[in-house]
Amino acid sequence: MVSTYTGFALGMVAVAVQAATLADHCAIDYAASVLPTQDLGLGITIDPSSVSAALTTNSSVTSQWFEAAVIDYCNVTFAYSHDGLVGDVVHVSYLIPPQEKFANRYVSTGGGGLAINSGASFSPVGIIAGAVSGITDGGFGSFNTQYDSVFLLAKGTVNWQATYMFGYQAHHELATLGKQFTRNFFNVTTSDKIYSYYQGCSEGGREGWSQIQRFADQFDGLVTGAPAFRFSQLQTNHLSGGVIEQAVGYYPPPCELEKIVNLTIAACDGMDGKTDGVVARSDLCKLNFDYKSTIGEPYYCPASSGGFPGGAPLRRRQFPGGGPTPEQNGTVTAEGVAVASAFTDGLVDSEGKRIYLNPQPGSAFADATTQYNDDSKTWGPVVSGLGGEWIARYLNLEDKNNIDSLENVTADTLRDWMSLGMQKYYDSLQTTWPDLASFKSAGGKVIHVHGEADSSIPAGSSAHYYESVRNTMYGSLGFDESIAAMDEFYRMYMIPGGEHCGSNTDQPAGGWPATTLQTVIKWAEEGIAPDMLDNVGDIDTLCRWPLRPLWSDNGASLDCVLDSASTESWTYTFDAFKYPVY
Repeated sequence: MVSTYTGFALGMVAVAVQAATLADHCAIDYAASVLPTQDLGLGITIDPSSVSAALTTNSSVTSQWFEAAVIDYCNVTFAYSHDGLVGDVVHVSYLIPPQEKFANRYVSTGGGGLAINSGASFSPVGIIAGAVSGITDGGFGSFNTQYDSVFLLAKGTVNWQATYMFGYQAHHELATLGKQFTRNFFNVTTSDKIYSYYQGCSEGGREGWSQIQRFADQFDGLVTGAPAFRFSQLQTNHLSGGVIEQAVGYYPPPCELEKIVNLTIAACDGMDGKTDGVVARSDLCKLNFDYKSTIGEPYYCPASSGGFPGGAPLRRRQFPGGGPTPEQNGTVTAEGVAVASAFTDGLVDSEGKRIYLNPQPGSAFADATTQYNDDSKTWGPVVSGLGGEWIARYLNLEDKNNIDSLENVTADTLRDWMSLGMQKYYDSLQTTWPDLASFKSAGGKVIHVHGEADSSIPAGSSAHYYESVRNTMYGSLGFDESIAAMDEFYRMYMIPGGEHCGSNTDQPAGGWPATTLQTVIKWAEEGIAPDMLDNVGDIDTLCRWPLRPLWSDNGASLDCVLDSASTESWTYTFDAFKYPVY
């Protein structure tokens, strides 16, 4: 029983916290006094001497993932170690809002590529939502150190601690500590709930699902974008373009592939009933558009001094080299169309069985990019750094960023590499567990978004996982009943024309949703489930999967329709493998 004096004292502390300004509490001494040192079952020890605190005011933040805002926050960072591990240090950082903005919420944000956090790219979303917002360095040495730099202890020796931290453990610890630190910092009583949320895209999307699949009650709601599901298949598949080109015997100039993309967008734009430069129905495009109609169309691109498509670190990893290219002037060839068609169809093995899928029609042919050899004056393959490093470092256990070439690499080779990686990292990186019954029972809600024209992680990857969950959990129900059951806790939205984790310069009117975290908060806290998802762009609302957008009245009226033929076009069976690939 709490004594009257103790209860009075706690009440006075709460009043003091509420009366103090953020500057008053953004101090090392106060942060150290409220560290989450309670036994949270993590097997860790926090280092109180590691605490830092820094106040930031009037910071202007903007992103496609949240609305522009001017925010104040205190950044508290501290370190902890895992008991029994020599030399182990993990850093976590929490952005803390002013007391008057705090809404009893905590938010974790994820990484991208091989980074376990995205720094300031995502973390302000927590402050905007009235939450403490956390990131982790995974124990990799610093917040800027990526997983690949710590993966090997030596040639042939995997750093399994780093692998499991990257796979799921670091984010579990970040959220567990973050929720308790939030409670301690604002002196929230145990009778008052701290709502917990997550937002991340790409690798960050995978990290979110790693928590849903393992720690059912960790988050009340999550926003997961373009998740890097099926880690081994995904990374290996980045080599598929070069392997397909090698099999066809033709390496199309980038300008030729760009022309095919532009012609595809133009041809398929109006299939959704709205002519706006956006392919909102890539499924209808897939069913009705023939790349052969582009043969003979002229293309022209001026000489370039080089660079990387998109310019972002992920693109630099995806396209090593980025050297100068000559003027490109020609017409679309039958060989170029053969490459485009085979790439869009996705990998099949020598027995005609499906290995994996590729981006939807209207997406850039990113993984089929070629490079110019100035000596031979010919175009040749680019060995994707994403796929090449997966093979060299994670499968062959060599301290290399890429394989040397694609010589003697076939579709069957890629299939076997996928199998090897899937087996080796199934319990850490694959992240495809389809039974989410515990998450649903815990009351969790997840909004899953994916750019329909994503050229890095195919939109079909998300559709396949959704179907894997639906069939695993509700396979005994009829189609409509199973969708209704999914809607109770898991809703997915394709973003028309959207690229990888953001809007698309090729289809800019498609936009990107900026208030999805607020939407999942309303769902979790108020029970307001989103029928459609608000979007920032000429297309201002998004249909809930598996419904598909269809406009009438010359694009003035939107209906979300169920089209069985279109739905079927998103359905894949990876029968090249002798076991389920969820």
